[in-house]
Amino acid sequence: MYKVSLKKNIEAEVKFKDSNILLNGSDFDWNISKTSKDKFQITKDGKKLNAEVIGYERENKVVEIKINNQIYNVSVKDKMDQLLQKMGITNLSSSTIKDVKAPMPGLIHDILVEVGQEVKKGDQLMILEAMKMENVLKSPGAGTIASIEISKGDSVEKNQILIKF
Repeated sequence: MYKVSLKKNIEAEVKFKDSNILLNGSDFDWNISKTSKDKFQITKDGKKLNAEVIGYERENKVVEIKINNQIYNVSVKDKMDQLLQKMGITNLSSSTIKDVKAPMPGLIHDILVEVGQEVKKGDQLMILEAMKMENVLKSPGAGTIASIEISKGDSVEKNQILIKF
């Protein structure tokens, strides 16, 4: 069973029956038949629409579909994606990191990296002093330090951007 989303508020479940695909949801009641490799015919409310798959972004599981000369991006989630989302675990496939934010308010005790330095996941970036404890902040992924937004001795707030990659 798959779940597709056309927009954030329009979702449907996908069921396969014989050679047809059935989309059922509060906003959907479509029957989709494959007509050739990347082309489909959609029957909705007795009307027939022509659809063509024109692109697929595997990493984000988004299919680009052209229906009657209009292009739509459709998000597709399988059972595992749905389970991970239900558990609050998302974006596991995104491997690039953009920044590191302060996990709590505190004082920057030391900065262990510099602009232009390449880091790997788990490398120590800085020491944040909070509640009289020193906390080592580590890199959540591999990347190159683009900018350091704070200085040694600065007070920071929770979720303040500290480093940009």
